[in-house]
Amino acid sequence: EVQLVESGGGLVQPGGSLRLSCAASGFTFSTYFMGWFRQAPGKEREFVAAISWSGAATNYADSVKGRFTISRDNAKNTMDLQMNNLKPEDTAVYYCGRTSYPSIQYRPRDYGYWGQGTQVTVSS
Repeated sequence: EVQLVESGGGLVQPGGSLRLSCAASGFTFSTYFMGWFRQAPGKEREFVAAISWSGAATNYADSVKGRFTISRDNAKNTMDLQMNNLKPEDTAVYYCGRTSYPSIQYRPRDYGYWGQGTQVTVSS
């Protein structure tokens, strides 16, 4: 059974940092492209970042470029999202997802599996 479990969310002040982690199980993690998305109240789920099988290729939404870094450890079956210089508009539930496409995908519909999400709140 495919399982994705996010952790690391919380409350942080503007300008602060958080590191999210996604633990994967039930499939061969190293053979799938993965992604991070987020969903704020009343809004659609949106792309944040994605990473290739080996981690050599990454891509980011313009809104987080230069502040967030996606990475993965295939030996540990984990994917992380380091978030720096957080802003109130980064407040959302963050989800990790798995896509079966052999390339970076930007639409939630192209991801077949999701974790339960972890809440990130940026507020003073």
